[in-house]
Amino acid sequence: MLKTIDHTLVNLILFSAGIIGLVLLSAGTLNAGSQRLILTGSSTVAPLISEIARRFESQFPGVRIDVQTGGSSRGINDVRKGIADIGMVSRALKPDEDDLRAFTIALDGISLIVHASNPVASLSTLQIAAIFTGNITRWSDVGGTDARITVVNKAEGRSTLELFLNYFQLKNSMVKPHIIIGDNAQGIKTVTGNRNAIGYVSIGAAEYEVRRGVPVRLLALDGVDASVANVHNGVFPLSRPLNLVTATTPSNLAQQFIMFAQSSQVHDLIKAQYFVPVDAH
Repeated sequence: MLKTIDHTLVNLILFSAGIIGLVLLSAGTLNAGSQRLILTGSSTVAPLISEIARRFESQFPGVRIDVQTGGSSRGINDVRKGIADIGMVSRALKPDEDDLRAFTIALDGISLIVHASNPVASLSTLQIAAIFTGNITRWSDVGGTDARITVVNKAEGRSTLELFLNYFQLKNSMVKPHIIIGDNAQGIKTVTGNRNAIGYVSIGAAEYEVRRGVPVRLLALDGVDASVANVHNGVFPLSRPLNLVTATTPSNLAQQFIMFAQSSQVHDLIKAQYFVPVDAH
């Protein structure tokens, strides 16, 4: 409880300091041309942060923001080593990561995805676990066509993998993948290129591609539709926060950027990528 209160006080102090900083930035006191931020980590968060960074740079000329992917684990490791100013992490921090400070910018969910031509629309928790452990190998066993299932798993270091395994109570050694992929884009491309494949990716990333006409379907989980709306109302069970993390008190510029990413000034960008904005303040 004391730690929670301490974190709350720290965040209140940062918030107050951030407001002052934004005023100073608006007043043109930032030394343009000498300010640079490096963010590394989650491939789910990176596309959104890239858009937020472009808007931030347009408001504060001279600021340069470098966004690099590599997974949430990279974001954690890089801020601890001082390689990055801010880490991007698409999950809540773990107990052994309480040395870090997390700032939530949006909410997302994780959905199983199949090719749009696949007649299966929903799977249960038990069916999904059986498919990924090789105990169900044909789509006909879960209401689909008589075709062999191609299992697409995530690579180590991806928070999507960790959340998937935790939710379905699996160890990665139990999963029998045919294909291992990295980021969401690769997962979606793999499933759209194989009519018998099943994988799992960010709901926001998948919905974004569906709206663009990409032939992929999000599967309902235990009868609950995998959708941004159900993440927003708290109904979808496999959801997560999208966080920016720092190892120490953020520098002035890092603090300003975090405040900007949590503000209503970027809610349109968050919604455009099918994530759920949070009222951070």
